[in-house]
Amino acid sequence: MQWIDKLAEDYASTHTSPLDDVLMKIYEDTMASHPHAHMISGPVQGKFLECISSLLQPKYILEIGTFTGFSAICLAAGLQAGGELHTIELREEDADTAWKNITAAGMNDKIHLHTGDAREIVKTLPHRWDLVFIDADKTSYITYYEEAVMRLSERGLILADNVLFHGEVLEEKTDGKSAKAIAQFNNHVLSDQRTEQVLLTIRDGLLLIKKKS
Repeated sequence: MQWIDKLAEDYASTHTSPLDDVLMKIYEDTMASHPHAHMISGPVQGKFLECISSLLQPKYILEIGTFTGFSAICLAAGLQAGGELHTIELREEDADTAWKNITAAGMNDKIHLHTGDAREIVKTLPHRWDLVFIDADKTSYITYYEEAVMRLSERGLILADNVLFHGEVLEEKTDGKSAKAIAQFNNHVLSDQRTEQVLLTIRDGLLLIKKKS
């Protein structure tokens, strides 16, 4: 199912400012060599993450799901002086690749990479988050969201990726464990009286969430 018109996606890509050379190399290397390359944020989404972070100028960013480090580098571009981005990756091989990419981008003094189960690691981190990016196992999205909301700063934002889940959540009957989990997550956020949100049809869907005033 093509859930977003390819002509629109191509037009968006053409009319989006390009990423820097280091990020484009990370993107191209991931696409060329990683067996799960589809998991990387594309150039349009990467630029969106960079812009959101630059506008917010966060002190502390949490990313759940590092993959090859592309999105962490995009997000870290907006950190204020002395700020930190903490990113968590379950798979050691991807974490190793991510750290090489983070170092190549000159972000190793700003980005702290944690390897292991995010459901446990996130509880050990002491900060109040100004920006949270959730892009990990879909069945744990509600868990990650609840942890993030509890520690979100007053001006903080949460971004959840893949909320269209390849268009499967648009079907009358949602099949598959991950698709069902995303549909449940979307409804969970919608019914949460603490927050308000907007679903953006960027790539595979991004849900932007903030606390109510």
